[in-house]
Amino acid sequence: MSNQIETVTESPADVVRGLYDALGRGDTPGVLAKLDPEVIVDEPTQLPYGGVHQGREVFVQSILGAMMGYANVAIAAAEVFEGPAGVVGTLTGTLTAHTTGEEFPLTMVEIHRVEDGTVRKIDVYTKNPHELAAFYARAETGTR
Repeated sequence: MSNQIETVTESPADVVRGLYDALGRGDTPGVLAKLDPEVIVDEPTQLPYGGVHQGREVFVQSILGAMMGYANVAIAAAEVFEGPAGVVGTLTGTLTAHTTGEEFPLTMVEIHRVEDGTVRKIDVYTKNPHELAAFYARAETGTR
């Protein structure tokens, strides 16, 4: 009889799928569990939460807090592709402004660097960052 414990290691793609699953459920602890403590997230500078952010807590406060502070986020689909450059994820969904009920179609592509079972870096690209920024400005002021 062996006392060895078999360890199942998630593939980098599985780590990102788990991140997206937790994000889709609104499970902040689940999101944090998939992120390295010093994760670097690079968002388009046009967005109210744009720029380079470092650390899980900063991610939750600066990015998730800003996104969800303005709108409800509903993820309709998430696809994950693993390749030599890392893991590429595509997210589509809808943002619904808290103040006006305006809906905005969200399309994002993210490139993830995954090491040792956590996401270490995310480069985020949106299909229409200027339009998304304008949506957030309207959501903030309560205008359409």
